[in-house]
Amino acid sequence: MTKDPTLHQRIAAASQAAGMVRDGMVIGYGTGRAAMSAMDALATRVRSGLRVLGIPTSVATATHAASLGLPLTDLETHPVLDLTIDGADEVDPARNIIKGGGAALFREKVLASASRRLVIVIDATKRVPRLGTTRAIPVEVLPFAVGSCTRLLAEIGGAAVRRLDLAGAPVVTDNGNHVLDVAFDAHRMADPRDLDEAMRAIPGVIITGLFWSFDPTVVVGTDTGVEVLGPPL
Repeated sequence: MTKDPTLHQRIAAASQAAGMVRDGMVIGYGTGRAAMSAMDALATRVRSGLRVLGIPTSVATATHAASLGLPLTDLETHPVLDLTIDGADEVDPARNIIKGGGAALFREKVLASASRRLVIVIDATKRVPRLGTTRAIPVEVLPFAVGSCTRLLAEIGGAAVRRLDLAGAPVVTDNGNHVLDVAFDAHRMADPRDLDEAMRAIPGVIITGLFWSFDPTVVVGTDTGVEVLGPPL
């Protein structure tokens, strides 16, 4: 098995993010390695008496929470969350974010929107000079509309590729939809809000992985320690 060179960075950042949780909070749990590392650290505090309730962004996250003994709730019972702890695929200097590498972008954006605060846990490799530096934008679409969405995304400058699993079948989200990874040039990526709105105007597009409106607190693990960007909690 290949060793993860950023594991220590991610664990350090996740531990600091978990330390921001206060007794009695309702927490959103993201999807992916960073979010699960934060859940691991939070579970240690829960075993020591911290009381929290969590809402997962995916089936995988719910399964991990259950394995850690973290109690869960839902948005019907708790429509407003104190904070969500999640990871990111890219974070630019303005703390705009690309998410969706784990195909949970719809529920991740729902919980981020329902939360008073969003805490993003990353390792240093996820900081980029501009969005789109290392990856395309995940876009969740209706399976029925994949063809038309691909064409219409091309008309606004996007090159869309349907995400496939290891067997060559389309990746299916927990919502039953497909994921397009859509690449744009640097000029189009310069305004995440405008690009997000243009993509969401296409019939069949459910949500995009551009997170530009949340003013997140970004906790970055580095080789020399942890750096916190944005507003403190």
